[in-house]
Amino acid sequence: MDNIKIATAQFEHKSGDKNYNLKIIESLSQAASQQGACAVAFHECSITGYTFARHLSEDQLLQLSEYIPGGESITRLTEIAAKNNIAVLAGLFERDNDKIYKAYVCVDKNGLVAKHRKLHPFIHPAITNGDAYTIFNLHGWTCGILICYDNNIIENVRATNLLGADVIFMPHVTMCTPSPRPGAGFVDPELWINKENDPESLRREFNGPKGREWLMKWLPARAFDNGLYAIFSNAIGMDDDQLKNGCSMIIDPFGDIIAECTKLGNDVVTANIAKEKLLNAGGYRYKKARRPELYKDILGQPHHAEQKVAWLNLQSNND
Repeated sequence: MDNIKIATAQFEHKSGDKNYNLKIIESLSQAASQQGACAVAFHECSITGYTFARHLSEDQLLQLSEYIPGGESITRLTEIAAKNNIAVLAGLFERDNDKIYKAYVCVDKNGLVAKHRKLHPFIHPAITNGDAYTIFNLHGWTCGILICYDNNIIENVRATNLLGADVIFMPHVTMCTPSPRPGAGFVDPELWINKENDPESLRREFNGPKGREWLMKWLPARAFDNGLYAIFSNAIGMDDDQLKNGCSMIIDPFGDIIAECTKLGNDVVTANIAKEKLLNAGGYRYKKARRPELYKDILGQPHHAEQKVAWLNLQSNND
């Protein structure tokens, strides 16, 4: 199909409460279906919760994790997809014998369509790195999945795109955390508690350098440079002891936001995606102009931090 509708959602999950989170996923999936979407995307670990996992023992995390596709959550997502005639994308911890992965799945009425294991997990030392890119078909579109930090390594986005993905689902639990980046930091949970009385103070924090301003520095560039649709989903509200700001959005191959969740709470939005934009976007021309022979060996080399330090020292000596 040349044109389809895709939805992205945000909601405040409950840590470790799969039943509650799946009920919210069901409700928002129904809303997305009513808006005409053929697929709806939820955030990283939307089924299980995320940041609380850093406090768990390895055995506790293993018990929280599920086999995919054999676990109860995949069965539940399949029921939700069938009931609402929509593909559902959501995240959870995966168990593979004694190994644990951070997983994100696409499920339709027939069951599991695709599964991605996060390439760069860090919330718990017991989680194993994924080792493969994920490509799958959805209503005639070639899609990919990259989870949160996977998207910050630009080679992952380009590689997934070069493997054929014109749509990349980018589930996150991000923003509003400390970082060396200027303006970064936590948002006071009291602002969330008081959001009904003072929404503007909360919006300033959510939309400022701690949140959306940072997102806008890099996320549109991933879509623009590669000429693809970026389906960004993020948690909103309290994630364990941290406050997240949502901003779930869909960005087209021109780097333009074509749909965005703006509620200070659970929300879902839908956008039309059209194959015509893929061919007209600058990223399409940039890829055709590539000369891999110039940099294929360079891009495969490890990062040499000492070279950067030496360059900085040289610059300082020349000033």
